[in-house]
Amino acid sequence: MTNAKLDLLLDNTRLPVICAPMFLVSGTELVIEACKSGIIGSFPLLNARTGEILEGWMKQIKRDLEEAQTLNPNKIIAPWAVNLNVHKSNKRYEADLELIKQYKPPIVITSLGKPEAIVSIVHEYGGLVFADVATLAHAKKAAETGVDGLVLVCNGAGGHGGTINPIAFIGAVKKFWNGITLLSGCITNGQDILAAKALGADFAYMGTRFIATEESNAKEEYQKMVTDSTVEDIIYTDAFSGVNANYLVPSIKKAGLDPKRLKSKETVDVSHSDAKAWKDIWSAGQGVGMIEEILPIAQIVNELEEEYEKALSTLISTKKIQC
Repeated sequence: MTNAKLDLLLDNTRLPVICAPMFLVSGTELVIEACKSGIIGSFPLLNARTGEILEGWMKQIKRDLEEAQTLNPNKIIAPWAVNLNVHKSNKRYEADLELIKQYKPPIVITSLGKPEAIVSIVHEYGGLVFADVATLAHAKKAAETGVDGLVLVCNGAGGHGGTINPIAFIGAVKKFWNGITLLSGCITNGQDILAAKALGADFAYMGTRFIATEESNAKEEYQKMVTDSTVEDIIYTDAFSGVNANYLVPSIKKAGLDPKRLKSKETVDVSHSDAKAWKDIWSAGQGVGMIEEILPIAQIVNELEEEYEKALSTLISTKKIQC
């Protein structure tokens, strides 16, 4: 793969950042404002509860971003992305794929399965396909399908985070992969973005940082819990969905459950509780301790850019002094 696709993507973003798709959190407003702020905005297709609603969302995002670019021809309006669940259990897979063909999102991020069937469809209209992967085996399988990018979901990431350290993961993947590389897990500020770049990532994949935004669909209580929590308020458990994920301990306690009994699925019975994962038991990554306010996404992007430039400047200055 040449670097042409990556160069084009970088030219059309203000910062090498994707606002990651978050179940029940990412909606049209978050995506549109992220893109207008110069970073790639994305959402899971299943956040739109019906195909009809989804079509309305895709139509709105495409229209609003095209209008924004027309009104501000010299401003960087980043491309938008959708997250498609390619697992066989996704009953809307075929219908959602038809909408992808119709509305042509510039980037399609696949999850929970092999993206082979998606690649030719998206490439046909000139789009990019990224596959999120949490293990080396899955990364190798996704790479073989012709995807343009791999999203390395590392330990500490919100949602279904992986277990591999980002330094180890990206190093192992780079041995066989020279395509676009995205790094996920605890990336919260501008320094973290620079660190991801230093490790060899082309883009930082940030989710938790954007839960506590004015444009987020997260409940106000959820957002406040994110701003009040620290790394010690995150627990990694399979107790709620059968798949390990990072959850906010305060939300588990609020549901009347004991977090100490959630270390493995066999040691806890959550059937007596009406609380549901994602809806009541809220997720976040280990980077929550760096989030202190609920802010507009435009302000967050401004701060990220300032932090990134400051960290880069400091690094360059330090290097000069050492020389």
